[in-house]
Amino acid sequence: MTEPGSSRLLGKPYVREAELWGPLSDRPEFVRCNLCARRCVIAPGKYGVCGVRKNIDGKLYTLVYGLLTAMNIDPIEKKPMFHFEPGSQVLSISTVGCSFYCMFCQNWEISQSRLEQGLYGRYVPPEEVVEKALEYGADGIAYTYNEPTIFFEYMRDVARLAKKHGLYNMMVTNGYATPEAIRELAPYIDAATVDFKGGGNPEFYRKFMAVPDPSPIYTAMEEMKRAGWFIEVTNLVVPKYGDHENDVRRLARWIVEKLGPETPFHLLRFHPDFRLQNLPPTPVETLEKLAEAAKEEGLQYVYIGNVWGHPLENTYCPRCGYTVIERRGFTILAWRLTKDNRCQNCGTKINIRGRFHGSGGGILPLLVY
Repeated sequence: MTEPGSSRLLGKPYVREAELWGPLSDRPEFVRCNLCARRCVIAPGKYGVCGVRKNIDGKLYTLVYGLLTAMNIDPIEKKPMFHFEPGSQVLSISTVGCSFYCMFCQNWEISQSRLEQGLYGRYVPPEEVVEKALEYGADGIAYTYNEPTIFFEYMRDVARLAKKHGLYNMMVTNGYATPEAIRELAPYIDAATVDFKGGGNPEFYRKFMAVPDPSPIYTAMEEMKRAGWFIEVTNLVVPKYGDHENDVRRLARWIVEKLGPETPFHLLRFHPDFRLQNLPPTPVETLEKLAEAAKEEGLQYVYIGNVWGHPLENTYCPRCGYTVIERRGFTILAWRLTKDNRCQNCGTKINIRGRFHGSGGGILPLLVY
C-alpha cells in the first residue's frame, strides 16, 4: 500500500522509477540501491543516504529526474579541468542531494538539501538542456555543483542526447559511484574531475564527511580509466585536519601507478564554509609544500587552485620546464603549444585531450532556480 505523501509524488515528471537497484531476497519489500558505493538498504517509505532516492511500495524511485537547481555557462577550467578541451565553455547543471555529508561544502544549500521536504528546483527535460547548450554556444555539458551520481538516470539521458549533437560530457564527482554505474555511463561521458578531500585519509572521511570508507573511489577511478575517460584529480587541503604530507604523497603515488604520471593533479585551497567556519583558509605555503611533494612522487602536472595569480596555475613542460599554458583563474592568457599539443620549445607531447578553444573566459550565468 502506498504510504501517505507518496501518491502526490508519483505523478510528478521528476519522479521516475530508478535504475541499478533490486529487492532483498529475504525481505522483498526492502530494496538495495547499487548506484553509489554505500549500496543502501532502504526500507519501505524511506530514503537512501543521498535523500533523493525513495522506496515506494517496494520499488526504488529517483525524486530529482530533471529537477534542476542551477544551469550556468562556465569555462571548463572552473571544474577544474585544465587538460581537457581547454578554453571551452560548458553548460553546468545540478539538482539537490549528495552521497556525502561534507562539513565544509561550498554548495551545501543544494548538496545538503535532502528528503522530500528539501526538494526544490524546476523540471527541465533532457531535450531542453541540450537546446540551451546549443543556443548559448557551449561545447559540452558538465554535471556538477552537487554529486551527479545521485541523478544518474537524468545525467545518462542528457549525456546520450548531447553526444548526438556533438557535445562532450564531463562529471565533477566525489568518485563514489559503483563500477556498475560507471559502466552504464561509459559510452556517453568523456571526462571526469574526481574530487578528493584531506588526501583521501580514511579518518578524515569518516569525521568530516560521514563516509565510512574512501577505498571505493580508487576502484571507480580505475573503472573510469578502463572506460577511456579523461581524468583529472583534485584534493581539497583542509588546514590542521586534512593537510598531511604523507596522505598527499600516498595519493600521488597511487595516481602515478594506476592512472599515469601525466594525470593532472590540483591541490585546492580550503575556504571556511557551512559547518567548518572555525578554520582559516589554507596557507599558500602549505599548498606549495604539498605540490612539491606530489611532484617528487612523479606527477608531471601539479596545480594549486583557489589562489589566483599563483605560478602553479600555469602548465609547464615536464621535460624542459617551459611555460606552455599561462593562466589566471579560469582564463587562459597564453597558449604556447603546437597544433598537435607539443611544447613549442622542445617538442614534448603535452597530455591534453581535444583542441584549444580560444582564450577561455569568465563565467556567464544563465539560469538559477
